[in-house]
Parts: sequence; structure tokens; C-alpha cells
Amino acid sequence: MNRQWQTLTFAQLGQEQLYVVLRLRQEVFTVEQRSIYLDLDGLDQQAVHMLCTRNEQLLAYQRCLPPGLRYPESSLGRIVVCPAARGRHLGEELVLRGISYNLRTWPESDICISAQAHLKNFYRDLGFVAQGDEYDEDGIPHLQMLYSGTSSMGTSTPSRDYGSNE
Repeated sequence: MNRQWQTLTFAQLGQEQLYVVLRLRQEVFTVEQRSIYLDLDGLDQQAVHMLCTRNEQLLAYQRCLPPGLRYPESSLGRIVVCPAARGRHLGEELVLRGISYNLRTWPESDICISAQAHLKNFYRDLGFVAQGDEYDEDGIPHLQMLYSGTSSMGTSTPSRDYGSNE
């Protein structure tokens, strides 16, 4: 069976979906990365949640935040791929879908992320540019990175349209 993509508001997330999202975030960000922090930061209710599933198993997830909520720009966050689904370019597709969504939804806004420093090249290859120096966030080195609507890739949106929930 093919991957299913869903883009949902917090109110549209069902209880089971919310549970598997929070479980994956905890599995990776708290347990795997050994980072003790408060994941439930009060932003989920105002975010748009992007999920990729296959056979009802959550493979990847991120949340899209409007401008002015976390940064002056729109934002992507809690970007995560299930450990069993890594190595298949799913993270790249996930982020490109997030970029496409944010640029369509908030066309006047760039996209700001707080990227784990070891992923700088991954995000750079997708058009993000590092802003400033590394900083510690929850015990992990991070960089603020910015994607401009007219990014270094020379386009205002990713080359493939990821607008549908295919």
C-alpha cells in the first residue's frame, strides 16, 4: 500500500492520531536523542499537522506554524521520521511538503526553523540558510535557519507541488 499524506488542524486530529504523533515525538526526541524537555509546548493547538502513514503506521510527521506564533516568520517544527522508515528520502519529502504548504498558506512569509546543527547540510540542500551561531536547545546544538520565498534554489516554491494529501 502507498503512503497516505494528511494535513490536519489540531481539531481534525483524532485521538488515535494524536496519540501516535505524541508517541513518535517522544520516542525520537526524548528517548532516542536523550533530551529531557517539555514537548507539549502549547503550540500544537494552533499548528497544522502533517502526517505520513502506511497501513495506519505513522512514518513521518511535522507541524506547520503560522507567522507570529514562534517566530515572526512561519515555521516548521517537530520534524520527525520513524526510525524504521529512515533512509528512504522520506524526511526530504516531508520538509518539501511543509515548505510548499507554508508558502501557499502564508505567501508573504519566509519560513524559520530551529534545526539540529548536525542536520545543517540536509536543510541547506532544501534551500534553508543558517542565521547566526549555534545555540543549545534542550541539550542539543541547534541553528536557526531561514527559507526565503525566493530561496537560494531560485524558486518561490519547491520544484514539485506537494499540495495534495496523496
